[in-house]
Amino acid sequence: MKKKSMNQKNTTRKRIFAAGLAIISMFSMGCGKSSENSKDISESNATVNHESNSQAESNTTNHGETTSSVVKIDELKIAFSPYQDADSIMTATKPLEDLIKTQMLLEGYEINKVTMTVGTSYEAVGEALSSGSVDVGFISGATYSLYKEDCDLLLTALRSKINKDSENPKDWNDGTLEAETDEMSSYYRSIILAGPSEKGQELLAKVNQGEELTWDDLNSATWAVMSPASASGYLYPSLWLNERYGKGISDLSHVVQSESYTTSLARLATEQVDLMVSYGHIRMKNANEWQNTLGGTDDILKQTGIIGVTSPIVNDTICVSKESEIMTDDVKKAFGEAMIAIGKMEDGKEIIKTFSQKGYDWGKESDYDAECEAQKLLKSMN
Repeated sequence: MKKKSMNQKNTTRKRIFAAGLAIISMFSMGCGKSSENSKDISESNATVNHESNSQAESNTTNHGETTSSVVKIDELKIAFSPYQDADSIMTATKPLEDLIKTQMLLEGYEINKVTMTVGTSYEAVGEALSSGSVDVGFISGATYSLYKEDCDLLLTALRSKINKDSENPKDWNDGTLEAETDEMSSYYRSIILAGPSEKGQELLAKVNQGEELTWDDLNSATWAVMSPASASGYLYPSLWLNERYGKGISDLSHVVQSESYTTSLARLATEQVDLMVSYGHIRMKNANEWQNTLGGTDDILKQTGIIGVTSPIVNDTICVSKESEIMTDDVKKAFGEAMIAIGKMEDGKEIIKTFSQKGYDWGKESDYDAECEAQKLLKSMN
């Protein structure tokens, strides 16, 4: 804070105000991953400076409140989970940098630089939040439940409900693509998708004929999965297997872990794998790319089908690191307000649809209790 010539009383007030800005609150503990080693706080992650009232222009918040000072943040670091391949995510989210800067300025924070990256895995983003090397993470509920001790839930994503919601896979194989409805949903489902390989089509035919698949049927196939921190790409399919066969993904004989759902879908299209696990609307989202870029030789509806559908999964999150040097309670609130506002803009909606999201609302920890219990069950299975 720059010094000005002023009376002693005003000086004392300013010092108290500046000290208040430096306090970082928290930290609540919950279920999730235990911290075994001391965390290294990211050096020089961001510098926060508070300018005096005489030097800062008045700003108006989203709530119509006027602030007479601006907090300067040197850098805000954001990491995205690998929902798609990194290039696709980085291209789609590039405009988000300026939107965040603009909205945060309205909230009273001037950000010099927004740095966005895509994690190499779901765990990589969780670990980055744990260490404080990133300030904000776009992560699944499963990742949040694993790293809950190291990050705070800020927002829950909103998404459109799709028109297929049955837990009977045969109901999904009606010859039509999944489609979004006008109804908003607080959850989604994971599916087990069979591809065009001989084994994939064999299992699909059994399901469509009303036959129950055996463990030997599933174990004879090659699966593409995500990392264990992925809800739809690992956790819930494992629970689905456990409910029916008393086993999980870790018990399967032929499993390939993919770095993104795009990679899994390409492996399915080119018959490198027979089955893949994914969020339920993946065919709708990639119908055009199936033949154009992923390697499919016919329409995605003709070459794929669903053989398993999991129980509901609570929507993805935006979380903040407890080790962040800049994420005070006030900054968290401002960033939450900024993202909620961005989610209501047309430009913002175009960006976040990359994650199949329609907007954001304040997150409630209790909504993710089931995720914590699911993680405990998964650990007991391994």
